[in-house]
Amino acid sequence: MKILISNDDGYQAPGIVALHDALKTLDGVEVEVVAPEHNNSAKSNALTLHSPLYVHKAHNGFRYVNGTPADCVHIALTGLLGYRPDLVVSGINNGANMGDDTIYSGTVGAAMEGYLFGIPAIAFSQVDKGWGEIEAAAAKAREIVEQMRAQTLVTDTPWLLNVNIPNMPLAALQPIKLCRLGRRHAAERVIVQESPRGEAMYWIGGAGAAKDDAEGTDFHATAQGHVSITPLKVDLTDHDNLGYWAQTASRLAAGAAGAPEL
Repeated sequence: MKILISNDDGYQAPGIVALHDALKTLDGVEVEVVAPEHNNSAKSNALTLHSPLYVHKAHNGFRYVNGTPADCVHIALTGLLGYRPDLVVSGINNGANMGDDTIYSGTVGAAMEGYLFGIPAIAFSQVDKGWGEIEAAAAKAREIVEQMRAQTLVTDTPWLLNVNIPNMPLAALQPIKLCRLGRRHAAERVIVQESPRGEAMYWIGGAGAAKDDAEGTDFHATAQGHVSITPLKVDLTDHDNLGYWAQTASRLAAGAAGAPEL
């Protein structure tokens, strides 16, 4: 089995190093890293279209790109690797990707890029920042990948999983829980500072606190010490309200047809 590893914290981040070191010990597995040169947190699925991308190789064999997480996976799958991996794994992220975080997450974006190419993909994150118990998180990630392969889930049928691991010793982690995404409150206020030239500088505020952390959500599960797993999809269609919008579209079309020409 061939695994492509990427992340959004950069190729030198402790999370991707620990993940690589854990997955490379699996029997019959080949792993390769193509990751951003610098931190690209919150880059989501962004692709670089108006400037060239360069690929370099680090002393440990990791390849790094002057682009986004999605760039890394995209160019890896469309020519850089020269083969099609069986699994794309992203992480381990420095901090949670739960609830609304998944929309912005570069960690999820890298995994989603693999999924868009029809390859099973997993995004791994630690709940708290700071890399505490990173070796335990990597061991848990290895265990999950190993079980996926043992249960013949790594096939030609793509799926996308978002996994959050509490920063706890391996033996203290509670069993895996399948969860839905929770929700966060709106982000905190923008931070305004004055530059040395007297201009206003704006920094995006912190993420909002959990708003929906009820039982069954990723927020609730990880707070109880469980490893949360949430299956994700790309289809953003509001299927529940298609009927309402069909009626609305009909009224809009009728109104447009009766509008006077200018």
